[in-house]
Amino acid sequence: MKKSYLILLLVVVAAISCSMTSQSENESQAKNDKKTMTENTRVLLKTSLGDITVELYNETPKHRDNFVKLVNEGYYDGVLFHRVIKDFMVQTGDGNSKTATKTQMLGDGDPGYTIEAEFVYPKYFHKYGALAAARTGDQVNPERRSSGSQFYIVTGKVYPADQLAQMELRMADARKQDMFNQLAMQHRDEIIRMQQAKDEAGLMKLQEQLVAQLEAEYAKAPFTLTPEQREAYTTVGGTPHLDGQYTVFGQVTQGMDVVDKIQNVTTGANDRPIDDVKIISAKVIK
Repeated sequence: MKKSYLILLLVVVAAISCSMTSQSENESQAKNDKKTMTENTRVLLKTSLGDITVELYNETPKHRDNFVKLVNEGYYDGVLFHRVIKDFMVQTGDGNSKTATKTQMLGDGDPGYTIEAEFVYPKYFHKYGALAAARTGDQVNPERRSSGSQFYIVTGKVYPADQLAQMELRMADARKQDMFNQLAMQHRDEIIRMQQAKDEAGLMKLQEQLVAQLEAEYAKAPFTLTPEQREAYTTVGGTPHLDGQYTVFGQVTQGMDVVDKIQNVTTGANDRPIDDVKIISAKVIK
């Protein structure tokens, strides 16, 4: 990898150092029924534009159990689709949106806790109809923990094979960057000491060592899209650049025509629909 990582080396450590004291560990609120589920749970979302049925994956149990818990508590009843971007996704789950005024800024509402990331990748990815958890950005959330309540449904778009190939190259670079960040964090204390001592030579030497280690590890398992991803992204579509960044924990099984209606509504400031689109009720049906 040709680019220099010295500045990023310090940024990564600084960001994670700050966030380590702010992450919520309130996982107990996300616990629900602990019985072993052999079939995926389904939830019916009755919206003001029609019904949507989603299936929750058993391989993402923390997200599944938390979603079921909130559904059973009525948390989602009355929430708005507060962020809608055509050919990308529709987002909801902000508890503050239930009583929001037309001009109110939305997107910060949640139950007061976050959920540990559960990446089941590449088995589950951001294809058309995927159900995924929203979250705050990497700089304040390097562990990529999910919002306690906010989620989105992927609409995305279909990519020609040549365009997907270019995206794959960028995704490979992002994968390398993630690997470098992880390696840097293994030397967090050492980096902080050298930074405090203004030891630029030491930082540069460590950087060169980490880049060499990165290249060696990446060569063993280089990033590539699976045949399933290529098929989905070139036929039904999706948002491939989000893969491995956000937890995908389910899939729409019925009602994507309703999701398409939602993504086509007129939006205003901050991508909020001009006319409210809401989840009237949510109910576990299996």
